[in-house]
Amino acid sequence: MGDLNSELFWAVHRDLPREGPGDTAATLRAFRMMPDLPPDPTILDVGCGPGAQTVTLAQASRGRLIAVDTHRLFLDDLVRRTKWAGVSQRVHPARMSMFNLGFSQGFDVVWSEGAIYIMGFEEGLRAWRAFLKPGGYAAVTEVSWLKPDPAPDAVAFWAEAYPKMASVEGNLSRVRRAGYRPIGHFTLPQSAWWGVYFTPMLARIAELRDAYRGNPEAQAILDEEAAETDLYRQHADDYGYVFYVMQME
Repeated sequence: MGDLNSELFWAVHRDLPREGPGDTAATLRAFRMMPDLPPDPTILDVGCGPGAQTVTLAQASRGRLIAVDTHRLFLDDLVRRTKWAGVSQRVHPARMSMFNLGFSQGFDVVWSEGAIYIMGFEEGLRAWRAFLKPGGYAAVTEVSWLKPDPAPDAVAFWAEAYPKMASVEGNLSRVRRAGYRPIGHFTLPQSAWWGVYFTPMLARIAELRDAYRGNPEAQAILDEEAAETDLYRQHADDYGYVFYVMQME
C-alpha cells in the first residue's frame, strides 16, 4: 500500500496552486505588518511548496528570497512560477530539510506558510531564530483552535493528525517563549481554504476516482485525502489557519 499511497499522493497534489490554505491577500497582509523592513529584505521561505507565496513576496518587495523545500517537484513548480512572474533573478530555490538548514544568521524575515507543523510550532520558531538578524521578523501560518469547545470529531481528527495543535492564545504564549514579540495575528478566511487548495484538490480526487474505479485500495486512500475537506466543511468555525507575525527580541 505504501507505493500506491505515494503514487496517489503525488497524483492528487502535483501542480496544485497551493499545498495548504492561503491566498495572496493574506500573504500581503502579513508582509505589511512588519514595520521598518529594509526596501530590499532578505527572506527565507521555509517549506515553500510550489511557491505561490514566494512569488507574492518577491513581487511585494525588492528583496532576495531563498525558498526551501525537500520535494523536487514543488521546487520545479516554483522555478516555472518565478519565470512567469519575472522574479526569477531574486528567488533562489534550495532543496533541503527544514531540520538541517545550512544558513548563517543574516535574514530579515523567516517566512513559512502551512509548514512549521512539521517541526512543531514552538520548535520551529526556536530553531529559525538562528537565521534571523537581530530584530528580524518571522511570519508563519499554523492550524489553531478558534473555540474553547470544538466539536468532538474535529478534536479526534486533529488529535491524530497533529497532536500539538493549540489555541490562538496558546500559540501566542509559544511565540513569547521562543523569544519573539508578537506583532499581530489574524485568521485566514474560509475562502483561503477553498479557493486554491480544497476546490482544485477535490477536482483532482474526482478524476482519480474514475481512473481507479474498481480498486478499493486506491479508493480508500482517496477517501483519506478527502477527509480533511469534509471535516472543515462541517467545522470551519472550530479551527482555522492563523497567520502569526512576530519580531525577534
